[in-house]
Amino acid sequence: MYVGKNVDRVDAYDKVTGRAKYTEDLVSANSYVAKILHSTIAHGKVISIDTSEAEKIEDVVKIVTCFDVPKWGFPTAGHPWSTDPSHQDKADRNLLNTHVRYYGDDVAVVIAKNSVACSRAIEKIKVEYEEYEAAFDQMESMKGTNVPIHDDCPKNILAHTSNNRGDYQEAIKEEGLTKVEGWYETPIVQHSHIENGIVYSYEEGNKIVVVASTQIPHIVRRVCGQALGVPWGRIRVIKPYIGGGFGNKQDALYEPLGAFLTTQVGGHPVVLDTSREETFSSTRTRHPMKIHIISHVRSDGSFAARKIEVFAGNGGYASHGHSIASKAMGCFHQQYPCDNVEADAYTIYTNLPVSGAMRGYGIPQAMFAGESHINDICHKMGFDPYEYRLKYIMPKGYVDGFSHNENYYDSFRECLAVGRRAINYDEKIEEYKNQTGNFRRGIGMATFWYNTGVYPISLETASCRMVLNQDGSMQVQLGETEIGQGGDTAFSQMTADAVGMKFEDVHIISHQDTDITPFGLGAYASRQTYMASFAIAKTGKIFKEKILRKAAKLNDMAPEKLDIVNSNIIRKTDKRVVTTIEDVAMRSLYNPLDSEHITAESTYTIRNNAYSFGASFAEVEVDISLGKVKILRLINVHDCGELINPRLAEAQAHGGMSMAVGFALSEELKYDKYGRILNGNLLDYKLSTTMDHPRFEVYFVENPEPTSPFNTKSLGEPPTCSPAPAIRNAILNATGVEVDKAPMTPHVLFPLFKEAGLIDNDLEEVE
Repeated sequence: MYVGKNVDRVDAYDKVTGRAKYTEDLVSANSYVAKILHSTIAHGKVISIDTSEAEKIEDVVKIVTCFDVPKWGFPTAGHPWSTDPSHQDKADRNLLNTHVRYYGDDVAVVIAKNSVACSRAIEKIKVEYEEYEAAFDQMESMKGTNVPIHDDCPKNILAHTSNNRGDYQEAIKEEGLTKVEGWYETPIVQHSHIENGIVYSYEEGNKIVVVASTQIPHIVRRVCGQALGVPWGRIRVIKPYIGGGFGNKQDALYEPLGAFLTTQVGGHPVVLDTSREETFSSTRTRHPMKIHIISHVRSDGSFAARKIEVFAGNGGYASHGHSIASKAMGCFHQQYPCDNVEADAYTIYTNLPVSGAMRGYGIPQAMFAGESHINDICHKMGFDPYEYRLKYIMPKGYVDGFSHNENYYDSFRECLAVGRRAINYDEKIEEYKNQTGNFRRGIGMATFWYNTGVYPISLETASCRMVLNQDGSMQVQLGETEIGQGGDTAFSQMTADAVGMKFEDVHIISHQDTDITPFGLGAYASRQTYMASFAIAKTGKIFKEKILRKAAKLNDMAPEKLDIVNSNIIRKTDKRVVTTIEDVAMRSLYNPLDSEHITAESTYTIRNNAYSFGASFAEVEVDISLGKVKILRLINVHDCGELINPRLAEAQAHGGMSMAVGFALSEELKYDKYGRILNGNLLDYKLSTTMDHPRFEVYFVENPEPTSPFNTKSLGEPPTCSPAPAIRNAILNATGVEVDKAPMTPHVLFPLFKEAGLIDNDLEEVE
């Protein structure tokens, strides 16, 4: 058995030796280069574009403007398509835009023989705009602008939904309640994956071929077809290795535009490679959220009623639309169940770069607000935060009324107990009481819950193909994509166990090609391992039965008496090796009377979801005079079911924790009064590095998930959900100051510390 073991990554050698091929490695030498002209206003209309001087530049092949592209809109979100129009993503995007909606919107493209000619031509293009009022803050945007950002949204509200339970207004009349209220704010951040978005396109036969760094090749094919107005089967999308995505590439970014551009130059290859600055300004970001929470709490700490309002800034276009704000709102009903809840979520267009999917999909923002609020309740009412969570967090046996997810174990309390022991919580709480002085230490915790996939909101399906080679090894193909997280290795381990193969005899085809690869939805929603496992188990069973039937026929035995173990055909009764799979493959394929190429393929429609749980514990040291926080320890504890590969699981957690440290303490995209990004590069945008965090500690509570063929569930996004509020709560423990805005930089902390009297108000200002 290979599931549960630390096998080496199947892509390790190619990646460390540089043999791995990414999109840029596949670009032909004779390709044209395309560069985009971006708008220099945040909101307005393109009146005219003068390309005459640009067209005179040597090596310019063609210039395409917003007046030259199809006028119908298309959606870009990496969601499964729905045949129900009411469940389809909003089609508010064009290949290029005459109505520009953020500083950096796409208005024209230069195609040239080289990048120098492209850049020179971009500088020569003259654009005349009619400028409109712009709105950069979601709360201001809700008041409306003189020209709506989108005509069908007069108040710039993309969507508003409510999720109410019980009778909030009646419940708050109960006597003896304490009202705890807070506003919590999280910033705009960017994914900052290593590989920028890149599209290489050309025509071949009657196909438009798009080679792209994408998490969702089959979905991108559909979106390209919709954008160009051609049958989806005319689009072929190839996904080679990709250098990270974190949700940014769970959107059709520039693949539709790249597909269109090759059609404008006779099918000649065209490469559209975004710069790092364009990645920051013109792809996707994490939604900034302002979350308002009111809790009416009884003297014993139980909730009588709660009110939650989520306000998400969506930028200029819908992308993933309301799903992220809606998910953030929904978590409050489940994590700490309450009978009386008023909950509203608003997704609001603004004139900033587009917000879309990013690791955690609204839950990091919701956890920062929700878990900070829990500690604010404890701070105001004198409860111990650990004991409070033990008492009121989701219990074993809880079933969500909408998703029908069930908490089969007491996972929250198990994870909290592991973290408590690991960080010596009781000792630290006692040690850090009644501190004085400039340097103070504190300890904090936070929990999270997460789903596995998108059922029942959207389709969940996975397909798998298995092929037996002549030497007895096998190929396996899935539509679920390797994006650097180790998915291919986990798929190979599950395949080996499902069929009975040696791990080294399983050859996974990492690259997806929509003309060849069986249909799958891609990498998102922490669905990969869970969803693929259903298709692998189903296809593996069919494949194994075919091999055993052939082996039985070739060896005059009954197939039900045989099994496959370590790539050998064995007799079940005494475990004796009857033959090898290699012998079966050779004798089957090269049989002059009954040749058979043994393959299996199947699709599994998944109608389950699974809760993933966990907690973070942080220990910090706060330099009060500088408003600076140093993380001394950071611990994550996860129940993600049984681990497929413990080493990969730990690495996955480390990556999420690092991302969360940046979210907590340093990362924030800044804009000027014109909506122009100020720190859109890796020098000025402050990612966390190994210098900013301690050695991460990860623990697992392996409660087997009963709905899963391999007892596993989500881990991809969960590690980034709870560290930020744990760090915030450690700052509260150290200083007694409630910090309600991330990132918790010195600019945020210093005024709060001064207001709380921790910094002498008579200190002279240093000029």
